[in-house]
Amino acid sequence: MARPVDPDSGFRVKIHDNGGHRYASTQPAFTDPATGRKKYRRLHWGVVDENNKFHPDKNYLLASPEERAKLIFPEDWDLSEIASLTGNRKRGRPEIESQDENRLYGDIWLLEKIAEQTGIRDDLMAVFDNDLEKVNAVLTLAYFPMSGKGTYHQLAAWQRIAKTPYQGELSSPYITALTQKITEQDRMALLRLRAKRLSKQELCAVDSTSRSAWGSSLADIHYGKNKDHLPLPQTLEVVVYTLDHHMPVYYRTFAGNTPDSRSLETILNDLEQAGFRDIVLITDRGYESVRNLEMYIDKGQRMIMGAKVGQKLILDKIQAFGNFGAHPDGMEVAPDERFYYKQYDIDYQIEGKRDNVKKSERLEINLYFDPIRRGQEILDIDINVRNQQAALTVIQKDQTPLDDDQTIHRAYNFFKLDYDPVTRVLKSFSLNQKKVNQARRTAGFFANITHGMKLTPTEAHHHYLLRDEQEKYFAMMKGIMGADRQRNSSESGKAGRLFILFVSQIIGSYLSYIRKAKLSDQFHSVSDILNEMRPIRYIEHPNTVAYITPFVGRQVAISEAFDIDIPEGCAPEYVVRKTNKGKRGRPRKNKQVVKEESET
Repeated sequence: MARPVDPDSGFRVKIHDNGGHRYASTQPAFTDPATGRKKYRRLHWGVVDENNKFHPDKNYLLASPEERAKLIFPEDWDLSEIASLTGNRKRGRPEIESQDENRLYGDIWLLEKIAEQTGIRDDLMAVFDNDLEKVNAVLTLAYFPMSGKGTYHQLAAWQRIAKTPYQGELSSPYITALTQKITEQDRMALLRLRAKRLSKQELCAVDSTSRSAWGSSLADIHYGKNKDHLPLPQTLEVVVYTLDHHMPVYYRTFAGNTPDSRSLETILNDLEQAGFRDIVLITDRGYESVRNLEMYIDKGQRMIMGAKVGQKLILDKIQAFGNFGAHPDGMEVAPDERFYYKQYDIDYQIEGKRDNVKKSERLEINLYFDPIRRGQEILDIDINVRNQQAALTVIQKDQTPLDDDQTIHRAYNFFKLDYDPVTRVLKSFSLNQKKVNQARRTAGFFANITHGMKLTPTEAHHHYLLRDEQEKYFAMMKGIMGADRQRNSSESGKAGRLFILFVSQIIGSYLSYIRKAKLSDQFHSVSDILNEMRPIRYIEHPNTVAYITPFVGRQVAISEAFDIDIPEGCAPEYVVRKTNKGKRGRPRKNKQVVKEESET
């Protein structure tokens, strides 16, 4: 009879002597996916000194409270060092353990307050099972691009001068271990929590950007339509951005050669799984296709979708106007917007599951016409035709080989080209009159399609224009966040890096919105605000109460703009109000000085 297997054997902590060091280790079993055989791997959780005192390392610190609880330590070990960790802390008043500190704090203080306002700190605590150490590490990494301005290799140096949420040193090995422990499950858990914070029918813009890369270490790095016009391979980063709460609520990476229109199915499935079931999606023309339209109808998804005027559904409406003068007959004028519009109700049905027919719910085309825009676009068409013809004449005369097909179709879109497929030498070219006529016909028109919503054409247009806020989001991501390039070196750490970037963008986007809404006359950028706050310091000495240096000048205005109470004792007590605004020089002694109480 075989000896019974101990179910706790993989969690029993034993000493592993290696190189003169005593490691606290376990040997959990796992199945090799290649051979199907059971194997064992050794995990180190810290070191054990000569007095059998356990000192945890980064693996233990990064483990969740549930993982820690499974570990079975020998009864004679001293575990006092882990008693103060989150989830193991003893009740009662904590002991004072302080040291001399004088660190920059104002910008981090502001970011911490925003993390509370946006709920991201609470959501991270829920995702990581109240593991405060891990949450503080994630937030410190999220703050660093905005406050530290450098790569993670410089983060430890920044921590020596700044009061960050994570008190220990975030070295490169620690960061690697942390990012590799953040999983797809953590991502989905965070998205589900963010979904619960949205209102019904919240406006959410969907868009993507390319992140170029110099290497090819990640599976998603491919050549595609580079939106920054760089000759580099890339990944495609998709973000859903709430226009009501002014921050991202969803993110995902796609292969760099994925068209926007082909990514939508995955996005919709992700959003459904994460609980984003009652939002309004706003997409640009890159996501327009019959296939995507039918997906919206099948899922009953409310949406506003930019539409190409050259596609048949829209073009038929434009052709129906025939020849017209100043504007098409039958269109109404919008005086404030200075354009004409017309709305069309569309009956559209698709074949659903089990051969059931599913009809669209309030599917409407909003067609707009701008006469000023029309004149400019027709002029541009004529200039492009002339310039393209001149360039092709020179290319044919010099027998210069043509570029790749994608490039020449974009550069000479109004001409038909006949060239040798091997040498790529141009034989002849001719004007594509049909394409020119269509471009001139649709000049001045633009359109969007709405589904599941009762909107006027002007309302739909105003909602669609709100997407501009998301465009600025991408600019900030590639600017102050330093995420213009794909810097992940391995697939194992990619999920964690993107997770942290998402957290950083939530905070940074809200910061950017408040600046634009309330502080644009005083600060030109997010960096300006953080630079203004940075000189505020956190000061502490042993066995004394720590304090924060006073808020002065525009630091007070920033706090008020974000509706944040200034720490007690830090607000200015006196405000001098001059009654002789026209006179210069030092005020007289009898001028009134008004004492104002702090709001804290």
